[in-house]
Amino acid sequence: MSGLSYCPRVGGYLKLSRTPTFTILPIFNSLIMSAPTSFKLNTGASIPAIGLGTWQAKAGEVRQAVAHALKAGYRHIDGALCYQNEDEVGLGIKDSGVPRSEIFLTSKVWSSYHDRVEECLDTTLKSLQTDYLDLYLIHWPVRLAPNGTHPLFPVKPDGSRNLDWDWDQAKTWAQMEDVLKKGKAKAIGLSNAGIPIIEHIIKTGKVTPAVNQVELHPYCPQHALLKYCKEKGILLEAYSPLGSTSSPLHEDPDLLAVAKKHNVPTATVLISYQVNRGVVVLPKSVTPARIESNLKTIKLDEEDMNKLDKLAEGGKQTRFTAPPWGSDFGFPDWFGPGNKDAPEGARLLAGKA
Repeated sequence: MSGLSYCPRVGGYLKLSRTPTFTILPIFNSLIMSAPTSFKLNTGASIPAIGLGTWQAKAGEVRQAVAHALKAGYRHIDGALCYQNEDEVGLGIKDSGVPRSEIFLTSKVWSSYHDRVEECLDTTLKSLQTDYLDLYLIHWPVRLAPNGTHPLFPVKPDGSRNLDWDWDQAKTWAQMEDVLKKGKAKAIGLSNAGIPIIEHIIKTGKVTPAVNQVELHPYCPQHALLKYCKEKGILLEAYSPLGSTSSPLHEDPDLLAVAKKHNVPTATVLISYQVNRGVVVLPKSVTPARIESNLKTIKLDEEDMNKLDKLAEGGKQTRFTAPPWGSDFGFPDWFGPGNKDAPEGARLLAGKA
């Protein structure tokens, strides 16, 4: 370009004007054009687009991970009573020195507390050393009936989960609305809920869920659910956005092509894909370098998005998190495409193709 000089530090061309000042002319570089850093909830509150997931973080690791993440710039931490590490999360927040008011904090009511939502929340608040949550979710839309065998995972004599399918999730949601009114939670939502469950909550409740947190990645894109939630003003959050450690996802040729095009790791593409879709992303890591790199996103163009949108086609549709609840929770792919692999007696809210 005549009269222009490229400057890698600013990622653009510098043009000397008539006066001794420089004008920056940006180029279309993915490292410059960043993706959104936050989204708006239907409550009006802002939520950071990327949060640190704390599921499966080992004892002794999550405290350091949370502290490091907050010091590195994270302002969103996602936890749950069932993770059994909220004491460490609370200590990590304290260690970071970041004021509570600057942190978006999420937790979830566990299935064995569906008749005692506030009790569960109070336990979480004590562990996290705070008096409110920014977001409180129903972890799974099914009740586990306590029977003295285990406080979190009550089981039947045969060892299977002691599920209470007669429990109406509207009862749990009504209690969620109560803690919202009391200010113990600033927003409430769902997790692992398919469209039929969301519709039931909207129909029977007074408050529309602010969020639905589900498994999301290019091998489990859930396009119909995303479209539905956007129409209802519900923000989707993605857990397991990177798939799993044993997943072939990171070796997918189309994903590798997008990563090569932008000269970034596949993890950056996977996280950026969700943010570019308008989805909050919750990558989990306890490794300092990965915690930092997971916070970086790029702006993907239409060609990139179309390619990633179609990654699950051709038999690649895969869920990496599908615990043995005996229900599809309204997801048409819980037991494989079209729920074709559903076991006999499974509760299929989405049906079977």
